[in-house]
Amino acid sequence: MTGQSQDTDRNLRALRGQPDAEALAAGVLAGERALLARAITLVESQNRAHRAKAQDVLDRVRHAAGNAIRIGITGVPGVGKSTTIDQFGTNLTEAGHRIAVLAVDPTSQRSGGSILGDKTRMSKLSIDRSAFIRPSPTSGTLGGVARRTRETMTLVEAAGFDIVLVETVGVGQSETTVADMVDIFVVLLLPGGGDDLQGIKKGVIELADLVAINKADGDNKRRAERTAGDYRSALTLLTPVEADWRPPVLTMSGLENEGLTQLWHEIDKHQTLMQKTGARARRRARQALSWMDDLLGDEMWQRLVHSEKAKPLYENLRDQVRRGDIAPGRAVDRLLEKLGLSD
Repeated sequence: MTGQSQDTDRNLRALRGQPDAEALAAGVLAGERALLARAITLVESQNRAHRAKAQDVLDRVRHAAGNAIRIGITGVPGVGKSTTIDQFGTNLTEAGHRIAVLAVDPTSQRSGGSILGDKTRMSKLSIDRSAFIRPSPTSGTLGGVARRTRETMTLVEAAGFDIVLVETVGVGQSETTVADMVDIFVVLLLPGGGDDLQGIKKGVIELADLVAINKADGDNKRRAERTAGDYRSALTLLTPVEADWRPPVLTMSGLENEGLTQLWHEIDKHQTLMQKTGARARRRARQALSWMDDLLGDEMWQRLVHSEKAKPLYENLRDQVRRGDIAPGRAVDRLLEKLGLSD
């Protein structure tokens, strides 16, 4: 059995005997953690009956969502994302906030399984009653973001969490997806220079609202400052995401809890400005349309590969492509033609 099949079976077992949509929604709105977890499992299910029920739950709680600050955090493996989030989130809960962490795990391209280990790397938040950590497999979704992260975000916001941190995989995939679902996109970098700046115009830095050089402690402090200076200069060459906001470049240490107060100050400053100029509302509106398009594409794909009419055509053309009898582009054209969807 593949890892993906095992994940699906676990989800199906967890959903047996589940409360109805009304009870689940009421539990989410009341902040009941067990029912919140069940509701998230429901929206992650690929079972069509579960999807209908999940949409019912979402419709019932949507009015209570949308008020949280959504923060996306990305960076290459080893940059210290989980350590930083653990300490940063703890600082915020101590200040009276309720934090939800949506920790997106890499899904194996071979087995479909995922690591789901972020709870063990966030030892402080994992026992903090003002925090909720939800590891979730990417299921192969481009951008390192779980297929249903947006719906999960709706649920945790409806449950009363006022700050949502989305940790992305950061393994070289496009990070556009996460940048298109948060209010501020934070990129963590390691101290270094020179080669690190190559290709900046094509990289994830273009999407950043804030850049932080992490692990600026011990012998790395000076190197982190030099790196920060390099990026400050480089960012002047790029068009910022928002016209009124020039992305700041900070140095910090998640491990030593240094610079995290400044990180929050800049995030709060960004949100205040975005609210004042109306940029946050415009960004949220764009994101809602992007969400709709993503769901439409996903739903059309699911119906295509499970349709009694389309599936045999699809499988036959896949066999032809596998044998080299037809080019992939021509196979797509032929499938669309057979389905009456060609130009």
